[in-house]
Amino acid sequence: MKERVREIFRSFYGSEPALVVRAPGRVNLIGEHTDYNDGFVLPMAINGAIWMALRPREDGQVHLYSLDFDQAVTFELRELAHSDLGWAEYVIGTAWALQEAGYSLAGWEGVFAGDVPVGAGLSSSAALELATARAFAAVSGLAWEPAPMAVACLRAENEWVGLNCGIMDQMISAAGKARHALLIDCRSLETEAVPLPPGVAVVVLDTATRRRLVDSAYNERQRQCAQAAALLGVPALRDASLEDLEGSADVLPPLPYKRARHVIGENERTLAAVAAMQRGDGPALGSLMNESHASLRDDFEVSSEELNVMVALAQNQAGCLGARMTGAGFGGCAVALVQDSSVAGFVEQVAREYTASVGLEPAIYICQATDGARLIP
Repeated sequence: MKERVREIFRSFYGSEPALVVRAPGRVNLIGEHTDYNDGFVLPMAINGAIWMALRPREDGQVHLYSLDFDQAVTFELRELAHSDLGWAEYVIGTAWALQEAGYSLAGWEGVFAGDVPVGAGLSSSAALELATARAFAAVSGLAWEPAPMAVACLRAENEWVGLNCGIMDQMISAAGKARHALLIDCRSLETEAVPLPPGVAVVVLDTATRRRLVDSAYNERQRQCAQAAALLGVPALRDASLEDLEGSADVLPPLPYKRARHVIGENERTLAAVAAMQRGDGPALGSLMNESHASLRDDFEVSSEELNVMVALAQNQAGCLGARMTGAGFGGCAVALVQDSSVAGFVEQVAREYTASVGLEPAIYICQATDGARLIP
């Protein structure tokens, strides 16, 4: 992909780019819908990424061509305005948020392409935001600080694009570490690199469906979680235990109760998953992933028929230690933990059985954990 964007840059501008940046997508091993509840998440940055080739400009403009969409956007840093190109909103919004945070930005021109599937729940949008932030930092002489940059990119998504997501996607794209997942405390933004268990592969299973009604449903889940926290008398659901929840069952309406039960339990599962990984216990991690999916399906109600079929098929395969939906839900991807020796058969069998069950052809990716946003030599 690096050579591809360099080649397209040369065809556009007739010279070599001054810089190439890469920012990864992510898959979340466990800790779903906990980030906007100040909780814990355990994602890993993946080998699918957004790549940008660029060079500085002196006139305060940004010119960017998307190879994947075959579209270009030009904007002035002094006069930012919304675009009618969906992908460009993440770029312009990142520029806006960085300037709002007090950074002085220089202009640049470039091209980008990616191999993170759009809409699959692997966070192509955060990868684009962090690649943009990494480009601005490079041409503007800014120190690269992963957490502040992730916070700015989150503000772009929340306030410029208008999706009220949490910090997980931006933090893992900014701060990922090769061969590790990253425990993120979404309140303090403290991180801890956690080694992947030996002898296992992380396999992403794209259902070939895309998220349906996710924006309105996502915002609804946020409201229900906030309502539950208020009724429990805590700042966020991260501050409540399952014992607190059971003791207040009579004051919580059914839906906020179920949402809270998922979030509180998911935080506990995420910390238990970290302990399992630190002792190299793949089966324990897989079991927690299975529990997570059941909770997302039944208590948080953000799965889909296709995701449930995919997860069940994966869980039934030899060598699969655990599987769950990953991402916001309502379509997109599942993630499975599979013994290395079983990966080839697992991929073939799941693909065949899924197509036979739902009539769709899945895309399946064996993922490696990579570093976060970087300048590439």
